[in-house]
Amino acid sequence: MIHELLQQLDEPFTGEALFDHLSDIVYFIKDRSGAYLVVNTTLQQRCGMQTKAQLLGRTPCEVFRSPLGNRFQEQDQRVLKTGKPLLSQLELHVYPSREVGWCLTTKLPLKNRRGTVVGLVGVSKDLQLPDYATAEYQHVATAIQYAEQHLAEPPSIPELAAQAQMSRYQFDRRIRRVFGLNASQWLLKLRIDLAQQQLCETNAPISVIALNVGYADQSAFTRQFRKTTGMTPQDYRRTGRRAE
Repeated sequence: MIHELLQQLDEPFTGEALFDHLSDIVYFIKDRSGAYLVVNTTLQQRCGMQTKAQLLGRTPCEVFRSPLGNRFQEQDQRVLKTGKPLLSQLELHVYPSREVGWCLTTKLPLKNRRGTVVGLVGVSKDLQLPDYATAEYQHVATAIQYAEQHLAEPPSIPELAAQAQMSRYQFDRRIRRVFGLNASQWLLKLRIDLAQQQLCETNAPISVIALNVGYADQSAFTRQFRKTTGMTPQDYRRTGRRAE
């Protein structure tokens, strides 16, 4: 029945008009080369464009500065070449409009009737600040404070669950309700947030910052930081100081 309904529509349904009304979600459809075919108003505005047409036909490398554009394009090509989706990946986005924010990104391959990947559709949903006054937050407040004070170790999820006097499953469920992230994603965000702060506000060597956020190996820290933010720690430090 869904196919019959869609065939009756005057224009192909892309979801664009729907996602135009969701200001906390970036939405896009891209072709086989990774160029934008459909974008919502949120993406247009965050890229500093006057119209959506200014984005259409362009790849992330043509819209975002290097190395961020390269990261997005590499990510797209993995989905397009493998046909495997990217699901709820925690990322920090830095837009040309200078907006910066954490989000969860999902990208799905689009296939034709023969099963060939012909494009992709994706969303990046903004993370919202938790309501610190809720009972849900108070249940995990002790564990949150403990994590913030021990990032150099860093604490394990079972250790944090014990601080909250919960099972690991209960702790993960509470963290999801408060932050919209699973416990591992939330802990990673804490570590990257502290690293960003120290990169921009101090002159500490990268190796020292890596230790401060729980990475004994600087190369492992650099890989994770780049995967999450699209930049190396050195690039992020330079970009942050240019913006000041």
